[in-house]
Amino acid sequence: MTQAKTVLLVDDSRISRLMLKAIINSKYPDWQISEAEDAIDALNQCRMETFDFITLDMNMPGRDGLTISPELQESCPAAKIALLTANFQERIQEQAKAQGLSFIPKPITEEKILDYLTKSLMSN
Repeated sequence: MTQAKTVLLVDDSRISRLMLKAIINSKYPDWQISEAEDAIDALNQCRMETFDFITLDMNMPGRDGLTISPELQESCPAAKIALLTANFQERIQEQAKAQGLSFIPKPITEEKILDYLTKSLMSN
């Protein structure tokens, strides 16, 4: 059994956050899951708490996922961050990779999320 982890779900869609939370809870019921609906909320939470994983939506009101990821990485340097987006453009995928982010294309599926978490846990 893995040690309990902390996860921050950053997405302006409440439905996306609920889906992610349900998927993670189904496999890892003891993990602490926090939610943020925008970049400012995410940055504030990262300044107060450390996270093992952060899922980050690309398109949000205000600042997008790629714009805030460097600040999140600075505030939570140990966190593994995944950009979760319906924007499949190669340019976006390249920018995510250049920033050290994992890339998970939407729609959200249990298989994609659990595969990302499993691979990330194994790379520790």
